[in-house]
Amino acid sequence: MDFSITEQQKSLRAEIIHFARQELNEGVVARDKEQVFSHAHWRHCAGTGILGFPVDQCYRGRQLDALSTAMALEALGYGCTDGGLVFSLCAHLLACVVPIWKHGNDEQKQKYLPGLCDGSLIGMHAMTEPVAGSDPFAMATRAEPEGNGWRINGTKTLISNGSVGDVAIVYALTNPQKGFHGGSTAFLIDRNTQGFSLGENFNKLGLRTSMLSELHFDNVSVPESAILGTVGGGSSIFTTAMDWERTLLGASLVGTMERLLETSIQRARKRFQFNQSIGKFQAISHKIADMKVQLEAARLLTYQSAWRLDHHKSASLDAAMTKLFVSESLVKSALDTVQIHGGYGYMTDYEVERALRDAIGSTLYSGTSEIQRNIIAQWLGI
Repeated sequence: MDFSITEQQKSLRAEIIHFARQELNEGVVARDKEQVFSHAHWRHCAGTGILGFPVDQCYRGRQLDALSTAMALEALGYGCTDGGLVFSLCAHLLACVVPIWKHGNDEQKQKYLPGLCDGSLIGMHAMTEPVAGSDPFAMATRAEPEGNGWRINGTKTLISNGSVGDVAIVYALTNPQKGFHGGSTAFLIDRNTQGFSLGENFNKLGLRTSMLSELHFDNVSVPESAILGTVGGGSSIFTTAMDWERTLLGASLVGTMERLLETSIQRARKRFQFNQSIGKFQAISHKIADMKVQLEAARLLTYQSAWRLDHHKSASLDAAMTKLFVSESLVKSALDTVQIHGGYGYMTDYEVERALRDAIGSTLYSGTSEIQRNIIAQWLGI
């Protein structure tokens, strides 16, 4: 594995950071307070290729390898202080665009990828249900054969981009006897399909500019052409989505960690107490030292996992380790950043408390920390 950064990757990083700082951060405090999803910022991101980083250029993507995509998303997380927007972009790209790109047939790619990459379509990934979150075997959504297609009934919940999305990858049981592995199928369903309705937005602790809602399917009829992959192949689609999301959404969090580290260093240098900068106190300097160690370890783990996405058949173990370590390190870094800022860190205008609120969600989405530990243990034969 060679993680030396090429000139092209350096240029890409600089491009994304400059774009994010110039175009994405204005008004973020107000958007967070009012829980507003910005379609304007979404379109700006489409213009620079963020919505289709790894996708082939013939579908309007930028055709980046997985490691370069990780570096680009890291730059986005570093330059953009709107954690909700970054999360929505990553959910769209990694859990919807990538599975279609990897598993879709030519007709599906031609139909969906250009719009998903140019920003005219927003993608969703619908797996979680009210009683089937971490346990996909408890899935209640059913797809039954009907003529030349399928009829789908069920409810999905906590769906990213749910109230603003245009197309969803929806998982349903097509053979309940086989269960999730072998008995579930992924379907591509447009939001204007009869019987498909979007629920109200959930109010959240953090990531408040990213919309989260329920999706309802009431006798939704779809043709055979709506199947993504194969009948019974839903678990394979889901694995692809999670390997990419756990690894590369983690890359954006690494960028956030670097920004928090720099913010903390600046605060430690400029804030004086007892006739010296607070960075001279070991209680502060050690927090910052730990933040640096966590950042570099998180970056290396992320880059390794991203490299494996392109070079190995399975990256699930690496993705689980990356997701676990990066998310928990981010929470620790965000909490330490608030502590280093003292009372000001608790104030909205300093934009530090929002980073902590956003960070908490990282230990929950894409599989909780407990689930990641279960996955790691299973790979170890425990």
